[in-house]
Amino acid sequence: MAKIKKNINRKKCELLAPAGNFEKVRYALEFGADAVYAGVPDFSLRARIRGFDDENILETIDYVHKEKKKIYLTANIFAHNGHLEGLKKHLKIYKDHLPDAFIVSDIGVMETIRGVYPRVSIHVSTQANTTNFAAVKFWKKYGVSRVILARELSLEEIREIHRKVPKMELEYFVHGAMCMAYSGRCFLSAWQTGRSSNLGDCAQNCRWGYALVEEKRPGEYIPVEQDNFGTYLLNSKDLCLVEYLDELKEAGVTSFKIEGRAKSVSYLAQAVKSYHTALDIKPNDKDKKQKIRKIKKDLTEIVNRGYTTGFLFGECKEKGQEPRFSHIEEKYEFVGEVVSTKGQTKGQSLSHQKDYPSRTVLDNLIKIRVHNALCVKDRIQVLQPKGENFFCKVLAIYDDKTLEKLESAHGGQNRQVYIKINKKPQVMSILRKEK
Repeated sequence: MAKIKKNINRKKCELLAPAGNFEKVRYALEFGADAVYAGVPDFSLRARIRGFDDENILETIDYVHKEKKKIYLTANIFAHNGHLEGLKKHLKIYKDHLPDAFIVSDIGVMETIRGVYPRVSIHVSTQANTTNFAAVKFWKKYGVSRVILARELSLEEIREIHRKVPKMELEYFVHGAMCMAYSGRCFLSAWQTGRSSNLGDCAQNCRWGYALVEEKRPGEYIPVEQDNFGTYLLNSKDLCLVEYLDELKEAGVTSFKIEGRAKSVSYLAQAVKSYHTALDIKPNDKDKKQKIRKIKKDLTEIVNRGYTTGFLFGECKEKGQEPRFSHIEEKYEFVGEVVSTKGQTKGQSLSHQKDYPSRTVLDNLIKIRVHNALCVKDRIQVLQPKGENFFCKVLAIYDDKTLEKLESAHGGQNRQVYIKINKKPQVMSILRKEK
């Protein structure tokens, strides 16, 4: 392995986070992402994630640019004739709100975008399966500004591509779900369910439980290897390259991408913070190994299918599939997010309330949006956007309107409450409790 250069500039590296809706955009940026990628369902490979429409995607672009960050829009379906007219019409909404780039896999979609916006940046999607330097040279000649390399490339192959085409920006997935086929080139979902992965509607059939059946004995299913829920023959482990970011930088990668537009805000916050922290560690930091071990441990505590380095060091030398279970659940349950740390809402005065807290107590309360059951005396972890996380105990809970003292609070319908803890967290901190 090549020696890591000690002068790699962090400012030239981009941490790119998934965004399934506007809330996730806010959290991705707050927890350290330099850029986000998002898309409307009809032209994005996440057809069932309907967090964006023609109106709020424009507001999101403006918000990201106001924060001086970047946003890339996914238009990476493999388009058929019938998609192109709708795409052309859709593109016109961005006239005064252009994203920093469109992420595209299909050459016809690229031509359509260029026909409307000749100067807009195009990033070639990982769905295009770019696995060699000749393809990257082609995209360079075509005017593409960035190639999102296929996950199936090794570190040495990435290094050679950068050496052959040094002026092309290279993006690479470093964390998240892996496809059992070359990124999205799979017909299993379309065959079994009529939902095409190549049009953004994958049913993730490769995650389902399977058993063998002998053709002369229909109905007699033979388990191969299973847990209590099934056998997962095609179930790929998740990618995790947090230990190898310096090697990827040295190889020429400048954008480090996290998968997961469908994941929760809690998952997103932890993944983004972990990789942001790791990217900021200097190669010659004497405590680097210890810091990376801590970050890797944090990443094992969010939902995953077991971790793999994928193809980074060759043809999946380690076991890439996980047949024993569909996924490892998160260690912590997402119970809330901090909305405000300013205590009492202006104009609230309910001193006649039997359990009304004193003004001094109110000034020390924080307002949270509840996502799952939270009870007095629960021990929670506070995942902060910046700095260290911490553990604390919930000392009291109050209704946000009546200020009545509660024993517990439950999620749903955007429920908000005040809670008292012994330390003031940052706004937008994520609250989690151990399962």
